[in-house]
Order: sequence, then structure tokens, then C-alpha cells
Amino acid sequence: MSNKKRVVITGLGVVAPNGMNVSEFDTAIQNGTSGIAHHEELNQLRFSCQIAGRPNYSDDYLNNYFSQLQQKGLEASGMEYGVIAGLDAWKDAKLSLPDADDAPRWNMGVIFGTGILGVDKFRDAIYKVDEGKVRRLGSTTVIQTMASGISAWLGGMLGCGNVVTTNSSACSTGTEAILMAYDRIMMGKADIILAGSTSDSGPYVWGGFDAMRILPYKYNDDPTQASRPMSATASGFVPGSGAGALVIESLESAQKRGAKIYAEILGGHVNSGGQRKEGSMTAPNSEAVQHCIGKALEQSGVNPGEIDAINGHLTATTKDVTEIYNWTKALDRSGKNFPYINSLKSMVGHCLAASGSIESVATVLQLHHGYVFGNLNCDDLHPEIAELIDHQSVPTKTLKITPNIVAKASFGFGDVNACVIFKKYST
Repeated sequence: MSNKKRVVITGLGVVAPNGMNVSEFDTAIQNGTSGIAHHEELNQLRFSCQIAGRPNYSDDYLNNYFSQLQQKGLEASGMEYGVIAGLDAWKDAKLSLPDADDAPRWNMGVIFGTGILGVDKFRDAIYKVDEGKVRRLGSTTVIQTMASGISAWLGGMLGCGNVVTTNSSACSTGTEAILMAYDRIMMGKADIILAGSTSDSGPYVWGGFDAMRILPYKYNDDPTQASRPMSATASGFVPGSGAGALVIESLESAQKRGAKIYAEILGGHVNSGGQRKEGSMTAPNSEAVQHCIGKALEQSGVNPGEIDAINGHLTATTKDVTEIYNWTKALDRSGKNFPYINSLKSMVGHCLAASGSIESVATVLQLHHGYVFGNLNCDDLHPEIAELIDHQSVPTKTLKITPNIVAKASFGFGDVNACVIFKKYST
């Protein structure tokens, strides 16, 4: 496309188990600080896995983001996480908050995804309805339990008059939201879009996974050792939660207002394996994964040999070996020729619908500050992975190097895939 606009990232926000803002998060991932902890509530509810990655903040912290009126009846953790991350990204981009009587900002939008929103509020509503107390539900019940509540809330706070919507594609939600924003800006349909995703936390979200027996249960007394992507001793993913947000903007707009630029988005691709071949509701179709990565490179104009690092999906399940295999095939690179690869899930767990956006923030920070963070708990690299790629490609400590191009991919339940290509910004 001859009139294809360059697209950049000008703001970041994050609410993660190991950092409540970008500065804390950046320090934590460089230092290899885990945010995974034991939660007594899960023990009392007889969960097998009693550990999780959950953002930690006091109720008073909400005063920085919500008015007292807005906080009345607020029970949706995902709503809180998303608003905090979104507003932080907006402010980081040096974008103003509008007055109540300002006109809509027609060139600005919000694409903010979620998997489940307002589970605790739903539970409260169900009890009240069953008890015949419908009138005690409160006026914010609908807003806090509709999936698009998060994008609507942010869109209203920011006065956005362009697209304001919520996407939902399981674990690929956040990465998909970024690509949806990229496409819209690249085609000239918007100048600035706040993109990201959020995920509720707590037993009502994590219980189903515990019932599936895909969470680790042997590390309840040693939680920081539990999340072990690419490790020979990996025994399942640790549930996590939080939100990530990125202000995505046309280069023209960013330059016009003198914005700081973190990185450039070269392109990407979203697809599905159709739950065919080995693909299913819970497992990826390898052919589709390889096709997604290949198309992301093609649409970004990037040669496989130019990829310096990969921030993988890598959940610490048996599918880690399959994912590495798919990367080697898609890039036609293996052994000592394979790029560096890491998984943020070793520090924060699997943040479900928020994982792609939180991990994308981590990817952009690597490009902007010049490092590749290490993988925790991976000193015992899985032998089948070691047959595919060199140990040096899987750092266990942060490397002070400057990657130029990094690929970020997410693969979700329903056999859905998303891959985005980020580049260190240069004029």
C-alpha cells in the first residue's frame, strides 16, 4: 500500500503482579523479580494450586484514578487494572484529559480487550437477584459486567470519538488489540488509539483451570519457583492477572506533537487453525501458528534472519516444545542460529486475556532500553527444546544488548493466533 502510514508507540502503562507502573515493572523484569505468591484464599477454597500472580495495591491507590462516586460499588478487578494501565499510558504519552464539555476527539479511539470482566460483580448480582433484592444491585452493575465496559469507561474518560470497542480472543486478546489498532492507524482511519487488554483475578476466574489440572500444585510453599517455561520440570501454568496498555499513534501525529517514541510497529498477523489437525479448543494447530508467524514477517517486510529476539507465548506446559518447534520452522532458524527467546510468564504467571498486552509492554521496554530479560526457573532447559535450539538462545539472566527487531506472539484457546513485529525506532 503506497500510502501506508508508519505506526509507533508513544505511551505505556502496566498493572502487573511484579509492578504497578512501567518504572517498577521495567526494574522487576530486568532484575528477574517474580510477582507470584501464595494466596491463603485459594487454600481455604481447597484449590490444588494455591499460588497466583496478582497485582498488589491498596484501596487508597484507586483515588489516583477514580472519583469517590466512580468507586461506589466498584468490584471489578479487571476494570480497575485496565483503567489504571490505560490512564497511565495516556499520561505517559503526554496526552491531555478533556473537559466534560469538550467535543469528542474524532481522531482518537480505544481498543481494549478482555476475556471475562466483572466476575465478582456477577456473583454479587446473582445472590441479590436470587434473594429478591434486585433494587439493591446498584446502577453500575451493567457497566462493570458487560465485556465492553472497560473500553467504554476509558473512552469516556478520554473523550474518544473514534472506534471504542472491546475484543476477546482468549490468550491472544492483547496482541490482537494492538494489531487492530495498528491496522486502523496504518490505513489512516485514526491518529491515536489506546490499545491493550485486562483480566479479572481471583478464584472464580482461576477455578476452571484448577479443575482442568493444568496448574502446578507442587510449589504452594515455594511460589516463585512454580512458573517454569521451557524447563524440563515445568508442570503447568501459574494463573496471573493485570492489564497492559499502549498508546499507538501514526508517526506523523507523534512527530507533529513532539512525542517520545518507544518503538515502531512494523506489522503483524492474526489467524486461526480452525481447530483442525492437532488444533482444538485448547491446543494450537502448528500449521496455523507457523503460517501466522510467516505472514507477520511478510506483512512487516522483515526477513526471518532479522529477528533478534522473540517474546513467546510459552506457558510452562507440554506445548512449550511445540511452540519452539513452530518458531524454528517459521523462521527456518535453529541451533546456534536461533534468536534469543524469553517468556515473561516465568515472573508473572499467565495473565490470560491480559498476557499479550503486558508482554508487549515488556517487549517494547526491551527495545527502548536495550536488553533481553532472562527466563526464571529455566536452568534445566527441556531436552527436546535443547535439541532444537542452543542453550544460549534461552538466557536465564538479563542480557545488556540492544535488539533491533523483536517478535511477540500469543496463542489462545479456540486455536487462535496473533503475532506482532516491533522495531527499535529510527527516523
